[in-house]
Amino acid sequence: MKSLFNYILILFLFSSFSNLSAEGNMKLNLMPMPANVTVNEGKFLLTPSFTIAIQGKASDDFYSYATRVLRRISGRTGLFFPQDFLTKENNPISAPMIINCERLGKVELNEDESYTLTVTNSDIKLNATTDIGAMRGLETLVQLLQSDESGYYIPAVTIEDAPRFRWRGLMIDVSRHFMPLDVIKRNLDAMASVKMNVFHWHLSDDQGIRVEVKSLPKLNQLGSDGMYFTHEQIKEILAYAKARGIRVIPEFDIPGHSTAFLTAFPQLASAPGPYKIERNWGIFDPTFNPTIEATYKFFDTFFKEMCALFDDPYMHIGGDENNGKQWNNNKEIQTFMKKHNIPDNHGLQAYFNQRISKIITKYGKKMVGWDEIQHPNLPTNIVIQSWRGQKGLVDAATKGYQVILSNGYYIDLIQPTDFHYLNDPIPFNSPLTDEQKKFVLGGEVTSWAELVTPENIDSRIWPRTAAVAERFWSPQTVNDVEEMHRRLECVSFMLEDFGLLHIKNQPMMLRRLTNNNDTAPLKTLIDVIEPVKLYARHSQGVKYTSYSPYTRVVDAALPDVKIKRTLDKLIEKYIADKDEQSYNQLKDLFTTWQNNHSKFVELIKVSPILKEMEPLSNNLAIISKRGLEAIEYIKKGDNPLDNWFGDVQKDLDAAKKPYGQTEIMIIPQIEKLVNKVKV
Repeated sequence: MKSLFNYILILFLFSSFSNLSAEGNMKLNLMPMPANVTVNEGKFLLTPSFTIAIQGKASDDFYSYATRVLRRISGRTGLFFPQDFLTKENNPISAPMIINCERLGKVELNEDESYTLTVTNSDIKLNATTDIGAMRGLETLVQLLQSDESGYYIPAVTIEDAPRFRWRGLMIDVSRHFMPLDVIKRNLDAMASVKMNVFHWHLSDDQGIRVEVKSLPKLNQLGSDGMYFTHEQIKEILAYAKARGIRVIPEFDIPGHSTAFLTAFPQLASAPGPYKIERNWGIFDPTFNPTIEATYKFFDTFFKEMCALFDDPYMHIGGDENNGKQWNNNKEIQTFMKKHNIPDNHGLQAYFNQRISKIITKYGKKMVGWDEIQHPNLPTNIVIQSWRGQKGLVDAATKGYQVILSNGYYIDLIQPTDFHYLNDPIPFNSPLTDEQKKFVLGGEVTSWAELVTPENIDSRIWPRTAAVAERFWSPQTVNDVEEMHRRLECVSFMLEDFGLLHIKNQPMMLRRLTNNNDTAPLKTLIDVIEPVKLYARHSQGVKYTSYSPYTRVVDAALPDVKIKRTLDKLIEKYIADKDEQSYNQLKDLFTTWQNNHSKFVELIKVSPILKEMEPLSNNLAIISKRGLEAIEYIKKGDNPLDNWFGDVQKDLDAAKKPYGQTEIMIIPQIEKLVNKVKV
């Protein structure tokens, strides 16, 4: 009997290396899928003499980028290429691969990122209007790399490509859990590899101010726990991102989510202090007082320094989730509102935003904020980030605001890849006119950091974000979910080139969870479970704080496990064909899961941290037994006992209960199988 591990390994190898469809056409492992791809006859065979020549105009950053791509190809193939560093001085007149850039690109909104890539048996030509477009083309080239018995090669293709949206972002929250430089850098590399071009850096919240503020040193002394990025480190990240064609937009969340600010400047709060850094998660009361001039004097000093430090024209002010409690309870604020005919807290926040916008504009920036900032009194030159729904995006675009969508891309909510992938900034049924659609700049994936640490953040962001990157870049008609999953698995493996830990770290976490004992029983369980969705982890008996352990099974469990899709296909095939192979494969899976519980119980004896997962493991064994019964009934065509269906449903319903903030993900598949049993 094959083990579950071997069975899944076989499926993985088949999906990873099966590059030919039934019709004999090449399946390309590209993500995002280019706008236009033609696969031609032939292939360019890579040899140790492979070199790259760069023509036209290219920046030093592009020469470095091309060098890194050359090293990645060398690393994947083991070929010893003659070029070391590509520079303007070390640049051959001709080479098998020619890159031609018409002009230097600018890392800014609306820059041309288009390219054409032509591969023949004898050469490779990459042409782009800008060297940033050439960077995007180089990433396509790396993804095209394949191998067969003749060696490594690039298939002959003609590609014409350009992005659908101008703003393709990833937001990383470094305030709730601080993320050091190496986390940011490896995620920037991964972003570039899937053609994302905006890094939204959430640098302040109730839990900390994560940037050095030289003009207001108390912010770092009292509001950061000593964990923040210095000016030099900020500049290092800005340069690192620019060298990959990525803009960096900082966010400082005000007037709410500001406890960390107010630890240092309690006199600016809407209620008396003192304040201390928040260790819990949620929406909290501390809010800046928008009615006193001292608030705006403070922000003039703060934004003068931040606007000089960050070079992108856009500055994000947050503006979300101000509960207004301190404003409601402050008599002076209420008097101010009456005096100035401000009807409600939304109007008061609009007044605050107007004042902040003038400060930001004075220092050469344009304001971005979450959709709560939208108000008739604000000018339309700001950018609205819609997180509460498509309605907010439509409202903003209809009124002439530029807008980006984040609703549906909250990657921390552990929703399936399909859900994010099919969520479109401008869906087919959008009520927007063609002219209004021009105001939709694109979208951003958001990675909030309540429940992640540097150890597991990569597994929460990747590989699902690569699928969203395709939604932002590729034509709207590229939406085949099954094909997306096939390509995503290949891209996920490629992302490890950048040191991402989304695959690598889980085995390490399992070794710790098992106290360095045999991890196989835990791996068998963890492969069929996921963390609970949305915000359910905060309401299941555990109170999380910033200093809680994020080392439990739920933290090692991955979003969107593959086995549920594998089981779906296997069950569909068995129901349709009743073939012996499908029967044996299902029997192996269900038997492995059923027998795993006794092994898991033994593991708990040497690692008590696993005790909370015992009921879930037991439920997996029970429903796997029901799966075995179902395939036997289907195979033999027998009627089950009178009470069988009722008993099975009770077992399946019981198995839906989460334990350890995780849930079994194969229950719908077993229900489908049970429903096909003869009545």
